[in-house]
Amino acid sequence: MKRRVSVLAVALAGTLVLALVASAPAAAASYVLDSSHWGAKQTAAVEAAGGSVVWSHGPTGLGVATSDNPAFLDQIQASKAFTTAVQDVTVQWVPNGIQQQAVTPGDETFYPLQWNMESIDAPAAWATGCTGAGARVAVIDGGIYDLHADLAPNLDTGCSVSFVPGLHYNEDSDPTNFWHATFVAGIVAAADNGFGVIGVAPEATIIGVKALDNGTGSFGAVIGGILYASDPASFGLGGCQRADIINMSLGALFPKSATGGGQLVGAMAKAVNFAASRGVLVVSAAANNGLDLGQLYDYTVVPCESGSGLCVSATGPVGFAYGSTNFDHPANYSNYGEGTVSVAGPGGDFELGDFSACTVGPVTAPCAYFDLVFSDCKGTSTPPSFSFCFGDGTSFAAPTAAGVAALIVGSHPGISLGALKAKLLQTATDSGRIGVDEFYGHGYINAYNACTN
Repeated sequence: MKRRVSVLAVALAGTLVLALVASAPAAAASYVLDSSHWGAKQTAAVEAAGGSVVWSHGPTGLGVATSDNPAFLDQIQASKAFTTAVQDVTVQWVPNGIQQQAVTPGDETFYPLQWNMESIDAPAAWATGCTGAGARVAVIDGGIYDLHADLAPNLDTGCSVSFVPGLHYNEDSDPTNFWHATFVAGIVAAADNGFGVIGVAPEATIIGVKALDNGTGSFGAVIGGILYASDPASFGLGGCQRADIINMSLGALFPKSATGGGQLVGAMAKAVNFAASRGVLVVSAAANNGLDLGQLYDYTVVPCESGSGLCVSATGPVGFAYGSTNFDHPANYSNYGEGTVSVAGPGGDFELGDFSACTVGPVTAPCAYFDLVFSDCKGTSTPPSFSFCFGDGTSFAAPTAAGVAALIVGSHPGISLGALKAKLLQTATDSGRIGVDEFYGHGYINAYNACTN
């Protein structure tokens, strides 16, 4: 049976166009396999069908295999060893075109640019001694630049891994040197070291889990990252502690009717729910299509809508450089939806559109840039370990929520997943309509409330 590779483009109301591209028809294709449990029977079935196991996870029965056998799927299905088997799909999880500008620092702090920390009352939380010490946050994303001076103190390099063949967790082919995962990690836990920026939980530990490269990756890699972060022992790293929180600043608008779509979406949800069964909180971005997810009956945004995780929408001020403090203003790109969004957080916005020069703290840049989020990046500065960038997206609201969750874990060691979720949601500041609503969910995350209630 000849394999056919298809490209499906989806355009909705002039928003993001997402290309879903089946794994390349090269010497071998990748497959996501699912069973009740992965054991010797499943491995033998893969090998009998002419395939090789890339990774497998016994407790969930999920795994990824590669094969150059055109009849691989037929033979796998005939083996009765798996409940579902589907060719993996590569997705652009992180949209291109993020606003950015590298900054070369002096001895000054860049905290004056971090309106996002002020918006969630982080300084008040830190003043109580709530810093996230002891909490572990897995950042499932692209490559983390582990030499960045803000990240190196808090990065667990020994337990950071990559699910992208041929690349380590600290590598990325992003030609702009923005390095999305580095930016995200800085929001979660950039160290309190007297320079650069500071993260929401400046004493939390970061675990880098590379599942994307330059924003693109397969379902299998993301699923593997979730399972690894919540159960490293099953991947042969018994000396590594699981994460307390998983942050996924990634999202794909996925048509449920796509070939194999139901199986892939189901496998993602199964992985998220397994993480929950291990007491791990999964936090995901709502994605940047500007859509009401509650009305998209034929589409789903994963992992925002996957399993029992939390989904975060984004806000941003309009005119921070001119003194505006409307931090909970809905970002015009953010997805939202009743029953979908759990909380909102600072993601930045570019609505101001003012490119005249403004100065905030030690930085002079186009005025609109200061409405964006400011964090660590690989950058083009020399050395790159001291580079910082601007960016906007729900990608940067999610790690803020993950950082607040880390503050809670650090202050309440051993807290159950249910109690952690409840505290994060119940301490959010009510915004928008009174009560739970379609954009803010339970409200705008608040670090101080989370640490003191």
